[in-house]
Amino acid sequence: MAIQTDDPTGANPRIFTLRALVNNAGIGLALLALIAFFSLSTEFFLTPNNITNILTQITINLILAVGMTFVILIGGIDLSVGSVMAFAAVVAGKAITIPGMGDTELILLACVAGLATGLICGLMNGVISAYWGLPSFIITLGMLNIARGAALQVSEAKTIYSFPFAFEEFGSALIWGIPVVFLVALVITLIAWFVLNRTVFGRLLYGIGNNEEAVRLAGHPVFWYKVAAFTISGLAAGIAAIIYMARLNISSPIAGIGFELNAIAAVIIGGTSLAGGRGSVIGTLLGAFIIGVLANGLILMGLSDFMRQMITGVVIIIAVILDYYRAKYSAS
Repeated sequence: MAIQTDDPTGANPRIFTLRALVNNAGIGLALLALIAFFSLSTEFFLTPNNITNILTQITINLILAVGMTFVILIGGIDLSVGSVMAFAAVVAGKAITIPGMGDTELILLACVAGLATGLICGLMNGVISAYWGLPSFIITLGMLNIARGAALQVSEAKTIYSFPFAFEEFGSALIWGIPVVFLVALVITLIAWFVLNRTVFGRLLYGIGNNEEAVRLAGHPVFWYKVAAFTISGLAAGIAAIIYMARLNISSPIAGIGFELNAIAAVIIGGTSLAGGRGSVIGTLLGAFIIGVLANGLILMGLSDFMRQMITGVVIIIAVILDYYRAKYSAS
């Protein structure tokens, strides 16, 4: 039995691309409608400073959501990314504050330590979930607690600070008014798009989400593909930890609480199906923008935290309902 790796749905590639464009166009129109609404509702929304703030604020969620997209495409879920980000930030924070080393060496050591921590946590999630065939919801829920406890233990429940000045400069740097940290997130998004749409690896992830047994019978190592998806999610959490440190100039063991929910929301709003096998990283980018624009606009309108949470929850529910109808359209 063979599997068409260039089109996991089994449909004509042109039809598959058209459907993806329609889905993303709808999400893009929703984003434009939000921007138009808040532009008319408050005079400060479209100011250069506020646009810079929005781009900065969505950076971490976008990075986590891109990693989450790989996991959800295979029909999994990763609830640990927020805690893994905090653990990676604490490990990197310890590394970057080692005395007696130059700033360049400290920054490189911190980046390697943070990325390695996230990667290892993601690898553990993938291996345990794939090897025993256990629900990723339960495994990553366990990792959520392990990583959070480890972050508190390593840091002794204290915030780490006093980073090299060059590291702090990176977190606040702008290029033509665009935050450098957002440009990093955008590059990561483009790389993820290329991997998912232009490589056999990416197409097989879609295939696993659609029909895992067919991929297995075609002779592909499903185990390692699933492990790779979770490892990518963990690596994304490690990258987000470095960005978080550069932005705030601290490493806190309580950072990232609830971030996994925002990342999942961005992926689902972006049109990726929780059942797996359908979605795109461009949709995730638009979903992250919708969440960021919504949060920023509601703050400018003076709404309370409680109202913002309620409205965001309504948007997520609407997105899930729309996903149901998108699935019916794709099936037809």
